[in-house]
Amino acid sequence: MKGQKVGYVRVSTEDQNTDRQLEGVELDKTFTDKISGKDTNRPELQRMLEFVREGDIVIIHSMDRLARNLDDLRKMVKDLTGKGIKVQFIKENLIFTGEDSPMSNLLLSLLGAVAEFERALIRERQREGIAAAKKRGAYTGRKRALQPEQVVELKRRVGEGEKRAVLARELGISRETLYQYLRA
Repeated sequence: MKGQKVGYVRVSTEDQNTDRQLEGVELDKTFTDKISGKDTNRPELQRMLEFVREGDIVIIHSMDRLARNLDDLRKMVKDLTGKGIKVQFIKENLIFTGEDSPMSNLLLSLLGAVAEFERALIRERQREGIAAAKKRGAYTGRKRALQPEQVVELKRRVGEGEKRAVLARELGISRETLYQYLRA
């Protein structure tokens, strides 16, 4: 049985370009997230995981595009290969099938740990930068995207069953920002 070639692309923010990640790779379907890789709560990742079937191959530019957490990375690769789905990382030149060598598994763990370490460094630099800006009086936090009356209206409309993605587009905010307002 010949499966589909399924691409997964992730960038951290809406304004980043996704084009280079799987450029020139022939794919049957591609799922693209524009959200942090800090966890697996990403809509297109979840859609991709539900979509793929035995015999498919999931192609990703690099391990850090799939996950910035070693446990998440290892679990996703194990779950996918356990269902007969191959996982290919272009940058690292690795393919996982479920019948992987000890060396492949070591590389997955090492490179996944490097991705997790990079994320920790980014967060540390961010905290240091914010602390320094606060000392200078230059940091007041992010400007609120919605006014309080808009939040009340948002909650009312969601309660009436309007689609969240449509509301987010209408308000000019990301879905994650919309969810944060709904949780507050």
